[in-house]
Amino acid sequence: MKGDVMDFIDAPTRVRQGEELDLKAVEAFLKDTLPGLTGELVVDQFPSGFSNLTYLIRVGEKELVLRRPPFGRKAKSAHDMGREYRVMSAVNPVFPYCPKPLVYTDDESIMGCPFYVMERIRGIIPRKRFPKGMKLGPDEMRTLCENLLDVHHELHCVDYRKIGLEGLGKPQGYVKRQVEGWSDRYRAARTPDAPDFEHIMAWLKEKMPPDFQRPALIHNDYKFDNVVLDPANPLKIIGVLDWEMATIGDPLMDLGSSLGYWVQADDPEELQVAGMLPTNLPGALTRMEMVQRYAQKAGIAIDNFDFYLCFGVFRIVVIIQQIYYRFYHGQTKDERFRALIFGVHIAGRMAQRIIEQSRL
Repeated sequence: MKGDVMDFIDAPTRVRQGEELDLKAVEAFLKDTLPGLTGELVVDQFPSGFSNLTYLIRVGEKELVLRRPPFGRKAKSAHDMGREYRVMSAVNPVFPYCPKPLVYTDDESIMGCPFYVMERIRGIIPRKRFPKGMKLGPDEMRTLCENLLDVHHELHCVDYRKIGLEGLGKPQGYVKRQVEGWSDRYRAARTPDAPDFEHIMAWLKEKMPPDFQRPALIHNDYKFDNVVLDPANPLKIIGVLDWEMATIGDPLMDLGSSLGYWVQADDPEELQVAGMLPTNLPGALTRMEMVQRYAQKAGIAIDNFDFYLCFGVFRIVVIIQQIYYRFYHGQTKDERFRALIFGVHIAGRMAQRIIEQSRL
């Protein structure tokens, strides 16, 4: 790897139009609740991500990160700031990759919604292309993929009962609820230009495995652009972000959701173009190599991963479609959302290929 490490650190940009914060109200709240903050408050926005909005707050020399729900239509159970804050407060002491949360409020007089503030983890967030000047060779890329998988498994090994998260989710019937719930969400968010995908939903319902015998704390959105790499050693993961969908459930469903985003070098060209992560670079593990490494670390046999992968891809279809729904109905002006309908079609075709090639 070469280049100045400071150039690689994930940088915010100007706040998008329509997503501005009331700076005076935010500044007054933060200075009243967090001791030691002095100086002028400056706000920028992290431009990536399509769900909760994330802002960098600078007060003097102090850097904080503020998270709030998106504007426009919200899924019924999504964007629960209080829940995300409670999860992070419990997880951070035993899983230090989780950022330390600092304060939460449901006082909507400040910005019209609940929000929370956490410490910033300064580092590199891998996206489709690494920062300019940063290049990993095949051996380094392989090591990074292995480390990504190992941290994921480490999360699944957290004793969620000991940290008070036993009531976070209901492991019994988890797979069935997920298949039915995401199917219902797709039908509710479908727009006239989106396929019905009823055949995919029917296959998932027919092929559902029993619940995993050892439920775990799962992240539900674990992927390269939700981890932070150490600028001094980009093969080392120092942060895991975006805990809004964390719950207690089936770790293989979590792995499937993660690998649903995994575009590898031999995938069709349309996936190469649509992919948003660096998983197709020389040296990167394939999806099956990731599964095999997980099975080895967990000491289990995984012989029906087609279901979990197809579910993971379909879940991405639904997430994209829910976001596109907001744009289609004029609930957001973010032009990034316009092309998401093409992602719905491409991911749907990937799910169909998994079904056609499955031995289940």
